[in-house]
Amino acid sequence: MNTATCLLMTACLSAAPFQILSADEPDQTRTAAVAEATRAVDLAICLDTSGSMSGLINAARQKLWAIVNDLALAQPTPTLRVALLTFGTPSYGADTGFVKLRTTLTEDLDRVSQELFALTTEGGDEYVGRVVQAALTDLPWSASKDSLKIIIVAGNESADQDRVVDFRDACKRAITNDIVVNSIYCGGATDEEAPLWREVALLADGRFANIDQDNGLVVIETPFDEQLTALSGSVNQTYLPFGKEGESGASNQVVQDENASSLNTAAAASRAQTKGSQLYFCSWDLVDALKQKQVDLETIPDEDLPERLRGLSLVEKRQAVEAAEAKRAELQRQISEVSEQRQQYIQEQMKKQATSETAAFDHAIRGAIREQAKSKGFDFQKP
Repeated sequence: MNTATCLLMTACLSAAPFQILSADEPDQTRTAAVAEATRAVDLAICLDTSGSMSGLINAARQKLWAIVNDLALAQPTPTLRVALLTFGTPSYGADTGFVKLRTTLTEDLDRVSQELFALTTEGGDEYVGRVVQAALTDLPWSASKDSLKIIIVAGNESADQDRVVDFRDACKRAITNDIVVNSIYCGGATDEEAPLWREVALLADGRFANIDQDNGLVVIETPFDEQLTALSGSVNQTYLPFGKEGESGASNQVVQDENASSLNTAAAASRAQTKGSQLYFCSWDLVDALKQKQVDLETIPDEDLPERLRGLSLVEKRQAVEAAEAKRAELQRQISEVSEQRQQYIQEQMKKQATSETAAFDHAIRGAIREQAKSKGFDFQKP
């Protein structure tokens, strides 16, 4: 059997009343004040990791960056936080409803990518109600009424297997708290299980989509992919890792570049495009941290700074940070310029090949998010 995905399960519906938490957990990349001061998009992706869902997982790995890139077109530019939950794997334990929280809501997209590439499949029971319930209770959702809060749950078995938490009750609780639930059924629209997945979305003001998880992945490689991959490597050199998370963060950035490249040049180019946008934020980077006023350059111990900044005067340190920021801005400008050409090429090729994205994982998600973002006042200038 198989099922979609989502968060770590907690209590059933008889548990304490649901409350939206402030984004103040230690592993969050920004303080609650910063998260609430901006227009937030909180996205919880719940993936079925039971038996035959390898196609769904590969699609998520391939298309994570395309989903982020689409959100980067929104105005005003949102603060994006993504959580990853998985369900349907016996080793997670029956006490959790076979649900596991892979990462809480975070701006660290490299961490999300890392968890996606660590996923494996194993046969088990898929409890949609439990994963939606876990997403509701275990994540620090934004409390702002202007924030867009979305759960996406994807799987291919019946959505009504859970005898502890009914998905209907969980979905009603979600929309009561202004959290939309979108459902993705990995199978045919006329399959016996499809109506229940449609109901999941209907009850929480979401959108339903069915996809072909094994054959619906649209990948078009372009003449611009290698150039974007090279720019991605160059922009890494502008990051200044500091503090206890600096070294591991910088190392993971490179690893996720390699993971994307291991799929194909299209995935690597799409990731490069993300790194050229305002949605790519690294809390371990001195440039990003100073820009968000998370740290004070005057008070950071020398031993916590990148080696190239140690021993410099405060003026020299500031000059080094400003130089890195300026270099990054120029590289991001180049990434944006080349990305425009790449997107135009892709659209032209799809027209020539009469290729449809409607059965693709990211198309289902991007369409739902755009529609729901507009209801929160976001505007998309480009198609």
